[in-house]
Amino acid sequence: MRSFTMTKTIIKNLLGGPVTLMYPKKKRVFTEITRGRVETDINKCIFCGLCSRRCPTYAITVTKDSREWQVDRLKCCACNLCVEICPVKCLSMKNQYAPATTDKAGGIVTVKLEDTTGGR
Repeated sequence: MRSFTMTKTIIKNLLGGPVTLMYPKKKRVFTEITRGRVETDINKCIFCGLCSRRCPTYAITVTKDSREWQVDRLKCCACNLCVEICPVKCLSMKNQYAPATTDKAGGIVTVKLEDTTGGR
């Protein structure tokens, strides 16, 4: 009996098409709920630091004095907790992954608010 089940599986695999995507030809389409990377709208950020306190891997650093927001993408587990806790909703989770990097410094993304108000 088992040989018939195995034969059925073999024939199905031989006659069916490939299960994987043909990557260079067909790009992968990510769904809306895919968690890829954290992005920030630095102009809306109030530098409260709630996102860095909520991050379970300590991947986010917020410096209020220099008005700087930093994320280490190699530490980030894409759990979405920082996006949920942000009071002004300046953080968002993009559904595209961060590009690959070969060194640890390449995974750190720093966004700094430029002072356009003339010395606030």
